[in-house]
Amino acid sequence: MPFNLDLNVVSSICNLYAADGLYTIDSTQHSPLIGFAYDGFPIYGAYGFRNTDGTGGIVRIKSGYQLRNMSTRTTGPTGASVSAGPVVSTTYPLGYFKEDYEFVGGSGLPDVLDEHNGRFCITPEYPNGMYCYFATVDQNWNSAYPYLIGPTFYGTRTGAKVSSITEAVTSYHPSATGLKKPGGNDFEFKAFPNPASELIAVQISGLITQSMKVMLYDLTGKLIEEKWMNPGSTIAYFDTRRLYAGEYLIQVAGESGTQTRRLSIMK
Repeated sequence: MPFNLDLNVVSSICNLYAADGLYTIDSTQHSPLIGFAYDGFPIYGAYGFRNTDGTGGIVRIKSGYQLRNMSTRTTGPTGASVSAGPVVSTTYPLGYFKEDYEFVGGSGLPDVLDEHNGRFCITPEYPNGMYCYFATVDQNWNSAYPYLIGPTFYGTRTGAKVSSITEAVTSYHPSATGLKKPGGNDFEFKAFPNPASELIAVQISGLITQSMKVMLYDLTGKLIEEKWMNPGSTIAYFDTRRLYAGEYLIQVAGESGTQTRRLSIMK
């Protein structure tokens, strides 16, 4: 594997993108806004303010679900009788089915989520408070049930596709020659792992609101590959398995400026 976003890997199902995540977990910062659920409420990553009023420091936000203590699958999480499922075994271990989990809550702990895997809280994007879902992980940063949304949504799930809008809009068609490069750079990015072997991940700090161009160069200035990161994105990938070992440059350019990082590829 080229890199790992988990502290302790428990699965090697995906051997190219070890964490399949939208962002790199940072335990020191409130996670970025990574999307919206079908009911319209925002989704955040694994870390947030401990207290719902925005105080208490940054902590891992925890799921209110736990594995049930059972060896047979004859009842549901509420205790009601259900059609029997396969017994708990190495083939169907505890946790294989969503019915293997039960909601226990956190006895009032503010950093434990409700049955929908969310809570009403203050975030950087919602200083007045908003109901938010969180992508829960365990202490080793592996996904923790229910991972994103609980068995039910907090709000009304629509799932509808928007075919037309009536509001006035301004279309923006980015081009490489149309990028503005003012003196200040109000964004930061990371390129990792460094040195790399099979894959380079380029992550912008925070959710971007502008289209940004990400370019991979060799030290002679030859452009190897380029990609666009559209508003709402946080990360881009370069497959480096076909590249020679050596030194390369990653450059990110957008309306707020251009930044460059140097990195090594080792074989």
